Amino acid sequence: MRKLGCLGLLIVLAAFIGLFLLVQDWGGRGPAPRNMTFEVAEGASLSGTADRLEKTGAIPSAARFKLLAKIFGSNEPIKAGEYRIPAHLSPADILKMLQGGKTLQRFVTIPEGLPAVMVKDRLMAADGLVGTVEAPIEGTVLPDSYSFQRGDTRQSVLDRMQRAMLKYLARAWENRKPGIAVSTPREALILASIVEKETGKPNERRTVAAVYSNRLKRGMMLQADPTIIYPITKGRPLGRRILRSEVQAVNGYNTYAMTGLPAGPIANPGRASIDAVLDPAPSSALYFVADGTGGHAFADTLEQHNTNVQKWYAIRKARGER
Repeated sequence: MRKLGCLGLLIVLAAFIGLFLLVQDWGGRGPAPRNMTFEVAEGASLSGTADRLEKTGAIPSAARFKLLAKIFGSNEPIKAGEYRIPAHLSPADILKMLQGGKTLQRFVTIPEGLPAVMVKDRLMAADGLVGTVEAPIEGTVLPDSYSFQRGDTRQSVLDRMQRAMLKYLARAWENRKPGIAVSTPREALILASIVEKETGKPNERRTVAAVYSNRLKRGMMLQADPTIIYPITKGRPLGRRILRSEVQAVNGYNTYAMTGLPAGPIANPGRASIDAVLDPAPSSALYFVADGTGGHAFADTLEQHNTNVQKWYAIRKARGER
């Protein structure tokens, strides 16, 4: 009787140890030595997926994974998509990830001021997207970071970028300040693209917007250098000084040879530049020139501006620039 009691105790103990080891195997560190990506096809079964997980080294045993998934896992199906499996992630957490659909998010980033031709370049270079895309109409893309999953089309991502711009521009236009220099959302977009290209300093945007707004209201030429470059390169860097013949060129964009706004945007402006045009700084400035710090010196009169220009020439001369 005593022997039977000891035997029963040993059986219980063995069962407890076995259960403990199973739990450890299920919830403990997985064998993957490094982060890996893993793709689950549409309609894939848990059984087939487990076999592939074992082959990639994410789990120690497909058979144990399937068994323990039935014992400890939920009845939720696994979801298709691309997953990032961290190093040593437990089999339990891998199953939760696949059932929860926490797929790997990829991103394509469009910086403020990027022209349409370079938006196309970024989309075409984005690994994981499929299909081709044409350069969008200039100014129709809202700069931001856009997530996507492997297999998404480039056109679908571009469509989201353009919907985002339409939505933001509409909302910003509704909140515009009275008395601004532009009379339509498109005019706001055109002017915002110039502001975007003229300054990279956030605290200057509204003042730069004020300068161009003041010029528009007075019927003065905007004389924005980036509008000279746009017809030549479609927004790509010029890589050299602007030629005198280019300053004098007559076209729909060169604001040194025309009054008013150019024919269209010269880049894709960001939210802050759009907001600046719709709420410019309370400034009477009509001119600005580089100040040597990455910013600009602003002036209300031509006399003040000429003084600032001479200071800028002196800075360039001290730097050994021509």
